[in-house]
Amino acid sequence: MTEKSTLLTFLRAQRAVVLAILDGLGEEALTKAVLPSGWTPLDMVEHLGDAEWHWFQEIVTGAAGPLLGDHAPRTPAAVFAYYREQCRRSDEIFAATPLSATPRGRYPGPLADEITDLRGVVLHVIEETARHAGHLDVVRELLDGRTGLGPR
Repeated sequence: MTEKSTLLTFLRAQRAVVLAILDGLGEEALTKAVLPSGWTPLDMVEHLGDAEWHWFQEIVTGAAGPLLGDHAPRTPAAVFAYYREQCRRSDEIFAATPLSATPRGRYPGPLADEITDLRGVVLHVIEETARHAGHLDVVRELLDGRTGLGPR
């Protein structure tokens, strides 16, 4: 297995965990805030879609289309479709870009010194997705007591 295929395998696994944790929840649960921060499971899926959009389209390619809020209602079906579409686009960009490629977009935030190539971008997206999958694990347990969900 190449480094690139290994990174993609881990990224896809974390995305699958997010979706598996939320599988079977209805609209009421997906739009219910159970943590003091006030975000809902659906908000987190949209955030993860935005992160895919930001890091792969805006940062790696330097060009990006509209975010979900710019063009679609925030129904569960729309948010999950948006997330899957952003993941699909990210995979296309990842496949077409060498790991050593310098991002065309500029990230002015605190990670600017760490995100110097596609490798750094994908590692950050894996980290971000895994972190929020952990949040969603806790939320799912608070919503209906289910734990240990997902392929990993």
